[in-house]
Amino acid sequence: MKKFATLCFIFSLLTGCASTQMSLYDELGGKDTVAQIVDNFIHEIEYNKTMFTYFAESDIERFREKLNEHLCLLANGPCTYTGDTMEQVHAGMNISESDFNLGVDLFIAAMTKANVPHTVQNKLLAKMVPTRKEIIYL
Repeated sequence: MKKFATLCFIFSLLTGCASTQMSLYDELGGKDTVAQIVDNFIHEIEYNKTMFTYFAESDIERFREKLNEHLCLLANGPCTYTGDTMEQVHAGMNISESDFNLGVDLFIAAMTKANVPHTVQNKLLAKMVPTRKEIIYL
C-alpha cells in the first residue's frame, strides 16, 4: 500500500508539472502584451524615417490587427491568422537586408518597452526567423 501511495504521489507531481507548462503566448503575457508589442512596434516605425517609408501608404489599423493575429499564432496562442501570406504582404517592397535588420531592432525595442524578458523575446524571434526569406528582396 505504501508503494502505491508513493507512486500516486510521484504521478501527481509529474502530471502537475506537465499541466503547468506555459505556451509562448502565455509567457509573453497573452493578448494584452501582444497588443502592446504591436502598438510599440507601430510607434517605433512611425518615428524611424527609413522604416516609415515602407508603411507610409499602409492601412495601419489592418496592419495592427493582422500583426496581432500573426504574433499570436506564432506564439501558439488561441488565434487564427486571417491575413495574406508574408510573400503577398511584402511583394514589391524590395526590403533590403539592412532594412530588415533595422525592423528586427525596432521589434526588439517594442518588446523591451512591453517589459518582455529577453529570454522570451528570443523565443519569439526564433519563431519569426523562418519568415525572413518571405520578406526580403521581394
